[in-house]
Amino acid sequence: MLKILTEFDHNDFIPQKYTCEGENINPQIVVLNVPKTSKSLVIICEDPDAPSKTFVHWIIWNIPIKNSPVIIEEGLPKINTLSDGSKQGFNDFGKIGYDGPCPPKNHGIHHYFFKAYALDTLLTIDGKITKEILEKSIETHIIDRGEIIGLYQRK
Repeated sequence: MLKILTEFDHNDFIPQKYTCEGENINPQIVVLNVPKTSKSLVIICEDPDAPSKTFVHWIIWNIPIKNSPVIIEEGLPKINTLSDGSKQGFNDFGKIGYDGPCPPKNHGIHHYFFKAYALDTLLTIDGKITKEILEKSIETHIIDRGEIIGLYQRK
């Protein structure tokens, strides 16, 4: 199973820096135990506690595996294609890249699932990619997976 390390522990609160009330940048993500046969990684961050649906905060794919562990740097630019060849798609704010936790005020604690997938391929998808398109593209290519859950609440 993939192990994910980041700026918060599993089931702990996400630092404000990574939310809409802070700098709204992605945290550094370190992925351990990546199988040697993996060709790329995918990260999906979503909030199932959102009022109307599971709300997508970030999708990124074709993350290269050069070394182990794989490190996704903090504060990636909010553009489709990054310098390492990885790609970011649209979140449910209608923007490319990461937009952090921003639950409605007085809505209680929300759970943010950062899911990592090791794939046996590089994806060739392009265009206006959403979580649904990404999930359909990876379903037959997943070698391993892992997740970490962060919490956040606005007062």
